[in-house]
Amino acid sequence: MSVCTAEQMGIHGKALQDLAVCALLHDNALTQYIQEELHNDTSYASATQKFPRLGAHCSLGEKNLQELPFHTDVTNVILYHHETADGSGPFGKKWTEIPLFARIIHLCDLLDVTCRAKTFTADIWKKATAFLQNIRGCIVDAECIDAFLRAFSESDFLSIGSEDLENLLWNKVPRFKQDLSFSQIKALANFFAHIVDYKSPFTSTHSIGVAAVAEKLTRHMGFDEETAQKMYLAGALHDIGKVAIGNEILEKPDRLTEEEFAAMKHHAAYTYYILSEIDDFDEIRDWAAFHHERLDGSGYPFGKSAPDLNTQERIMACADIYQALTESRPYKQGMAYEKAYQILQDMAARGWIDSDIVLQIHACFGPEQV
Repeated sequence: MSVCTAEQMGIHGKALQDLAVCALLHDNALTQYIQEELHNDTSYASATQKFPRLGAHCSLGEKNLQELPFHTDVTNVILYHHETADGSGPFGKKWTEIPLFARIIHLCDLLDVTCRAKTFTADIWKKATAFLQNIRGCIVDAECIDAFLRAFSESDFLSIGSEDLENLLWNKVPRFKQDLSFSQIKALANFFAHIVDYKSPFTSTHSIGVAAVAEKLTRHMGFDEETAQKMYLAGALHDIGKVAIGNEILEKPDRLTEEEFAAMKHHAAYTYYILSEIDDFDEIRDWAAFHHERLDGSGYPFGKSAPDLNTQERIMACADIYQALTESRPYKQGMAYEKAYQILQDMAARGWIDSDIVLQIHACFGPEQV
């Protein structure tokens, strides 16, 4: 909806790509906000349809996007995406003070919330047009509403309910390949690690922790600086496939059923497929995606065994386990080093992980190194 509306307002090319990215990421900090501001209690919002301190997730989201490599200036787009035309929004900005991208996204966000349905029907279209008339000039400016109505007839609007929606979007949005510096790639990796980790209150620092452990251990083992930095990226992105796994599985307090565990295991494969879309990322993709493979072939998702797994992939498997054992989570304190190391030794004895790397973990992170 945002892209089609923006086209009617003369936005094309790289600016349209930036608008699409902002629309996709406008609520990038919502799960972070729910954890940090609401302490995972959404009962208030469920009852009122409103979040207290609505501007908090806008501020967090704006900060998260500051280091991302946009083509155009998107300052304050995320910050002001809940501002209203009449100035009654969380920051008191009137429509003339709000970036165009933010105004468009706000309109489409409101429509999505108001008209959400399992199927798009003529009644939904009538509901949408009536809603637009009610908010015209007070909640959303007339300029954006008029552009939306030029972009969408009833049949166009109903096409949003199509199973082909993603293709419809990317047929409209130009997708430019970008060559990024390492610092830009690291900013992107940290951004997505942040989103993945905040997807569940159980893992709010896990990916960045794995990245730090993998980088430090790789450097300790004598690899060059480029490899150490690549391992950081792989660690930050190793669980990116969890964006495709439902929270009913990620947050289930009880033991997973066989079907649920099979679904959970897909996250590593999703990591592989997502990172395969990035040019020149094959090494980092493999180091990230193979973190649940085992030397005896009993791991997942691809059932690789010792001859298939290089040193960096073995390091990542150990780093993931070590970080998971030693990090504190809402429901448990991090495990003491000695106990975590004993578990790693036991896993190595079973032939699951590399015993030499377990020894390197002791040399790098053991009590005498603290």
